[in-house]
Amino acid sequence: QVQLVESGGGLVQAGGSLRLSCAASGSTFSIGAWRWYRQAPGKQRELVASITSYGTTNYGDSAKGRFTISRDNAENTLYLQMNRLKPGDTAVYYCNAHPAWVGQDYWGQGTQVTVSS
Repeated sequence: QVQLVESGGGLVQAGGSLRLSCAASGSTFSIGAWRWYRQAPGKQRELVASITSYGTTNYGDSAKGRFTISRDNAENTLYLQMNRLKPGDTAVYYCNAHPAWVGQDYWGQGTQVTVSS
């Protein structure tokens, strides 16, 4: 089992920055990839960024050039640095842990990000 707790969401003006954190606990050694998803009202959940246990990163089109995913392995914490935020970034952001072998994905409870124009 892996437990995930997000923090760092809030209200920010367009052009501003936020850093989301996801504290992980439990069997984190079993995780192959760490991901951030987001879901805006009335829209499907979309992948924002991912990082593998080897450090390989990948970004959704909406995040490229503005967001940076990172992980502090010593602290078992996943981060998402979001810069140049736009109103279209408004969503609930979820931390996800994908097992390296078999098993279910783990999800955090989500943190709200609201970007005002």
